[in-house]
Amino acid sequence: MTHLSKIASGVEESRLERGQRALAEIDGEAGHKVVAALADIAPDFATYVFEFPFGDIYSRPGLDLRSREIATIAALAAMGNAAPQLKVHIEAGLNVGLTRDEIVEVLIQMAVYAGFPAALNGLFAAKEVFAAKGGQRPQGPS
Repeated sequence: MTHLSKIASGVEESRLERGQRALAEIDGEAGHKVVAALADIAPDFATYVFEFPFGDIYSRPGLDLRSREIATIAALAAMGNAAPQLKVHIEAGLNVGLTRDEIVEVLIQMAVYAGFPAALNGLFAAKEVFAAKGGQRPQGPS
C-alpha cells in the first residue's frame, strides 16, 4: 500500500477519507475549489471525485504521483477540451515535484500525438498557471 492508503496510525481509511487526503496532497487548494464549486449543484458528484479518482486510482501502488500527473497532463492536453482541468493538473504537477520544464516537455510531446492545436492550447494553459504561481517560464535563446 502507498503512503496515501493508510493513515498514520495504520488503520485503513475509507475511500472518501483516502480521497480527501490525496486530493489535498496532490491538488492542494485548486482541487478543493473544484469540489467546493460542486457543493450547491451536485454534492454527490463531489463525493465521487474524492472516492474514485483520488481514493481509488491515485492511491494505487505502481506509479508515483509525479508519473500520474505526467500521464494526466498529457491526457488532458490531448483531449483538447479540458482546459480548466488541465490547469488544475498542471498546478498539481508542480505540487508533486514536476518542474516547469518537464511540464512544458510533456505538452510539446503532445504535438506528435494530439496535434499542434492541442499542444499550443496546453502550453498556453501552462503559461497561465506559471504566471499565477509567480513568474513565467524563462524564454529560450533567440
